Amino acid sequence: MAVVLDILNRDPRRKLDVDAPPRETHPREIAPAASATARSAEKARHPEKAHRPDQPIARKPDWIRVKAPGSPKWAETNRIVRENKLVTVCEEAGCPNIGECWEKKHATFMIMGDTCTRACAFCNVKTGMPLPLDANEPDSVAKAVEKLGLTHVVITSVDRDDLADGGAQHFADVINAIRARSPATTIEILTPDFLRKPGALEVVVAARPDVFNHNLETVPSKYLKVRPGARYFHSIRLLQRVKEIDPSIFTKSGIMVGLGEERNEVLQLMDDLRSAEVDFITIGQYLQPTRKHHPVIRFVTPDEFKAFETTAFAKGFLMVSSSPLTRSSHHAGDDFARLKTARAAQAGA
Repeated sequence: MAVVLDILNRDPRRKLDVDAPPRETHPREIAPAASATARSAEKARHPEKAHRPDQPIARKPDWIRVKAPGSPKWAETNRIVRENKLVTVCEEAGCPNIGECWEKKHATFMIMGDTCTRACAFCNVKTGMPLPLDANEPDSVAKAVEKLGLTHVVITSVDRDDLADGGAQHFADVINAIRARSPATTIEILTPDFLRKPGALEVVVAARPDVFNHNLETVPSKYLKVRPGARYFHSIRLLQRVKEIDPSIFTKSGIMVGLGEERNEVLQLMDDLRSAEVDFITIGQYLQPTRKHHPVIRFVTPDEFKAFETTAFAKGFLMVSSSPLTRSSHHAGDDFARLKTARAAQAGA
């Protein structure tokens, strides 16, 4: 276990904000300058951001703290992921909840490689030209799901603008492979936008995932700086189209706050999602991965997250997850059970 923790401590991506003894510092304290090793690692993962000026990384408030991973169950999840040569968004995106989720043997598998063709200002996933698809990956993911004994699994991917279908058939192959090995497991997918990939969405929906998630990530006024490769209303239409093709599939979308958006913009985004009949919205605090990424403009308070939750339910969402550490796949299995219950209650009303 000491070896595992040592590897994490030496990881140049430094994904986790580990609990440490309190220090006498201002809550907005600025972190010290990045080391040469860290800067080199950042450049390797994000060459398109290398020329950008460093942004200060603000000290996180007391309500954003997580424990370091390292329990036996976490180690077992880690072993299964490594043995099957899988990539997880938990690691690649630097999710703060990895310790909690892997302790429960919950992992979000990231298919189609570890390199993305987009260069979003918020994301820590490596950018560049990806390798060809691994034809064995669908079966490898299915084996891992079976070994972990998952009742609900989340599958996401990098953007693959280099592929004719954006990876749609690969998504379908993974869904079908999981169903073949673990027919009782419910499947949630978190997809890219399939921008300029005609027919791609239909291929994925035909595989009938239980939940189709596509994140808007932020409000439309921030797209040019935060998500320049995407189009806000295309993403809204993508989610709407899923419901048109198969109304039985639950739809879901998530955003980050703290990027400089205004409250009224978040409320309008909720209305846009409801107009597309989206069932579930997730809202979490943006956390800056490195000095080359978009800075945190503001840490949104827990009370504000609670207010977003209350408003979203009032607007008609079946399920809402809104908190500083909310992420798309955090507690996904439990939330899926609540989602089904909410739909049943609505149908019986």
